[in-house]
Amino acid sequence: MILRVRQKEFVEKSVKALLERGNTLGVAPTGSGKTIMLSAVIGQMLNGHGGRVGNPKAAILAHRDEITAQNMDKFRKVNPHLNVSVVDAKAKSWDGDAVFAMVQTLSRENNLSQMPLLDLLVVDEAHHAEAATYRRIIDAAKEKNKSIKIYGVTATPNRGDGKSLRNIFNNCADQITLGEMIASGQLVRPRTFVIDLGVQEELRNVRRLASEFDMNEVAMIMDRKPITDAIVRHWREKAAERRTVVFCSTIAHAEHVLAAFVAAGVTAEMVTGETPDAEREAVFQRLDSSETQVLVNVAVATEGWDCPPISCVVLLRPCSHKSTFVQMVGRGLRKIEPDRYPGLVKTDCVVLDFGTSALTHGSLEQDIDLDDHEKEDKERSGVPPLKICPECEAEVPIRVRECPFCGHEFPVAKEKTLDEFEMTEIDLLARSSFQWCDVNGDGSILAATGFVAWSVVLEMNGLCHAVGGAEGQWPQVLYVGDRVACLASADDWMNSNETEEAAHKSRRWLQSPPTPKQLQYLPHEVLKGPITRYKASCLLNLRFNHQKIMRALNTFQRRNRSEPAIPVGVSS
Repeated sequence: MILRVRQKEFVEKSVKALLERGNTLGVAPTGSGKTIMLSAVIGQMLNGHGGRVGNPKAAILAHRDEITAQNMDKFRKVNPHLNVSVVDAKAKSWDGDAVFAMVQTLSRENNLSQMPLLDLLVVDEAHHAEAATYRRIIDAAKEKNKSIKIYGVTATPNRGDGKSLRNIFNNCADQITLGEMIASGQLVRPRTFVIDLGVQEELRNVRRLASEFDMNEVAMIMDRKPITDAIVRHWREKAAERRTVVFCSTIAHAEHVLAAFVAAGVTAEMVTGETPDAEREAVFQRLDSSETQVLVNVAVATEGWDCPPISCVVLLRPCSHKSTFVQMVGRGLRKIEPDRYPGLVKTDCVVLDFGTSALTHGSLEQDIDLDDHEKEDKERSGVPPLKICPECEAEVPIRVRECPFCGHEFPVAKEKTLDEFEMTEIDLLARSSFQWCDVNGDGSILAATGFVAWSVVLEMNGLCHAVGGAEGQWPQVLYVGDRVACLASADDWMNSNETEEAAHKSRRWLQSPPTPKQLQYLPHEVLKGPITRYKASCLLNLRFNHQKIMRALNTFQRRNRSEPAIPVGVSS
């Protein structure tokens, strides 16, 4: 498989930091391909970039079985030449080049004593690294090998609980922001509404306990029936058909908000830290399957939980840290997988902020910067693309707005908004590993092809659709939404199914004239203008798969109860 350009940058910076500065943290949000990047870093470190000569070994820590299984599957796709093994409750094998270990199992003394000398220890969900079980493993690994390198990846390094990761990691190699992901079409765009119910001034004056606002004091302001009724009314006006997650201040507050939604005839449920695990998972499953429309929660529906159908986030509490605000809003930004949610269309996420978070930290629509930082860094004439946090003195990427270790917010100049980035599509096409072909010359159909896979993006019924196919696979709808998001999904399909050999735009054959066999099957009207061998391949893929593409599109449209698909056409 092929990594996205931004993923390659993340990997290169992580490897460089590990080799030059030691224990390193990388920050990347949900949807960025965190496990893919982590796997690529491990592959490079084991293939001569780090470790002992001979038989270097890495261990990857995770705290849940499903994470271990997912990580192993993706690791094999990125590093098919490396062997893997598992240390968990069922098996305890250190034979692999990369060993995937369950923290709960490995942290026991008898298992730690069997741990061999490691060259690289990787902590997935690295914000857990300060927990006692993780520290036992990290300390034991350091004792066995003083030169071991520790690499952590997380979406939420600064948890606001006072536990800094600076005791383990001395720098942050790179940070991919939600803003980058939104601008590049990997996440849907938020639409933020800041709604003042007459309590914003009170919320601004709420005291802080340690580093977070006093939620009991917040509840005294927000947990009032007139305010709760107004919240439900505003939700009905702006997001009545959307699956929604609501963030409350206290359990009592959540109970009253839940009662208001239920009284309004909405199917709603609640989870808190006191909800038993099995019951919590059942609630999450009902939300995912649409049996439940609204999930009311208190500090639960954040890390470790993902429900792509969520397209509305309601904030009924302020956030002292921007990372907390971003984490909550991020619950609604994940794109839909059409094969998992047939017929469901998600083009954006409505954020209803009844507190002060968007005003304090800036809405995510503004937290986007597509400037060429790499060019800026090089022009600094040898100055590294890092800066020192004045609070915790950690080395962090120069572009970050909030220190991933301590939460310090760096002052920034006037930020750009999403509306100023209409050139994003052009940038995405330019950065793609594949050459995208404008089939009709008017941008109505874009197509790409490789040795085994192909993809097409086209507009129907007011929405863009991405369709992908490959040898031995029936064409499938990859995404439905705005054009940039569809292009991103189509490009990811090509990256997942092709290799670098098929992707290089510089290949001379891409610009060669069509072969005689291609000319034999191309319609005459297409041959009136100049055409390359590559464009001919794209056109023939569309022609030979036309009926299958239409069947996939029409199946999706039926499930969505929308108008029938318009035939895919290739004009002269």
